[in-house]
Amino acid sequence: MRHTLLLICLTALLSSCSPFALVNSETYNQADMKDYSTFRIVDPEMGKLPEGMKMVTYYNIAAAIREQMVERGYTEDPNSPLLINFGVTIHHEVSTEPAWQALNPAPPAGPGPGPYFNGYAPMFMYPRNLYWNPNAQVVTGIYKEGVLTVDMVNIDTMIPLFSASVATIINNGNGQYRNLTSISEAVNKLFSKFPVPLMPQYRNQN
Repeated sequence: MRHTLLLICLTALLSSCSPFALVNSETYNQADMKDYSTFRIVDPEMGKLPEGMKMVTYYNIAAAIREQMVERGYTEDPNSPLLINFGVTIHHEVSTEPAWQALNPAPPAGPGPGPYFNGYAPMFMYPRNLYWNPNAQVVTGIYKEGVLTVDMVNIDTMIPLFSASVATIINNGNGQYRNLTSISEAVNKLFSKFPVPLMPQYRNQN
C-alpha cells in the first residue's frame, strides 16, 4: 500500500512538471488590464515573422494567445487599441560592430531595435522600438534561444501595458519550433501571472 501511494504521488509530481519556465511577468505604466475589453493580435503584415518561424507556428502562437484572452472575457476586434505583439529570442553571430548595426544596415532614426546581448536578440513582429523604452529594466533571463515574449500595448498611444516571457518554444534537440500542443502549454505558462484571471468556467481546465 505504501509503495502504491508513493508511486501515485511520484506520477502526479512528474505529470505536473512543465518543460516551460516563466521568465518574467510585469505590468507597466500602472495599467489596469481590466480597462480593456477587446484585443487584437499582431499580424505579419504589421512587420515580419521572427527568423526561422513559419506561418503555421505564427498561427499556433496566435491561437494559444487568443484562447487565453477569450477565456479571460476579452473579445477579439481588429480595431482594438490593445495590440498583442510577440517576439522570439533568436541567436545571431555577432561581429564587433554595434548591436543595432548588426541588425540594421543603416543607422536607425530613433532608438535601436531593443536589447541585444551575448548574441541573442528578441525579434518582434511589430517593431518593439516604436513603443518600448530603451532604458527599461533589462530581464537578462530572456536572452537565450527560443524565449517567447508577449507585449501588450495601447497601440493608439504607444504605451506598453504588460509583458511576459516564457522559455522556450524551440526544441533544443533539433532547433525547431515546438508543435501546437507544446506552444499552447508554453503560452498557458506565460499567462499564469496575467493580472486578469480566467473566468470561473475555465479555471479547472488549465
